[in-house]
Amino acid sequence: MRKFMITVNGKSYEVEVEEITSGQQEARQAAPAAPQTAHEQAGPQAPAAPAAPRASAQAPAGTEEIVSPMPGTILKVNVGAGQTVKRGEVLAVLEAMKMENEIMAPRDATIAAVSVAQGDSVDSGDLLFAIN
Repeated sequence: MRKFMITVNGKSYEVEVEEITSGQQEARQAAPAAPQTAHEQAGPQAPAAPAAPRASAQAPAGTEEIVSPMPGTILKVNVGAGQTVKRGEVLAVLEAMKMENEIMAPRDATIAAVSVAQGDSVDSGDLLFAIN
């Protein structure tokens, strides 16, 4: 066992780290976690409440799906259903890990369906748009 001091958001924590081998890992996973001290429990932030589960959207038959490449939050939706777009046109802006990522049209197309709105949280693989 090795002890380390870790500073998170200006608060210092003492932690113990133990190296385990593959045979020990299975036994460790079944063991209960060690209780936290009062100092550890009063961490820098309370955990955020889990987001409400989203209904899984499906693209209309005969359309191409444009899905989220990563988990994040939709900052902006630039298109609506029925709108014609050109290859490379920005359809939406997705914020992930403090970075703004542009979701672009893969080809010239017509937007068949928009499955997200500004402020929506999405996971990897969630349907964003369907195009014809």
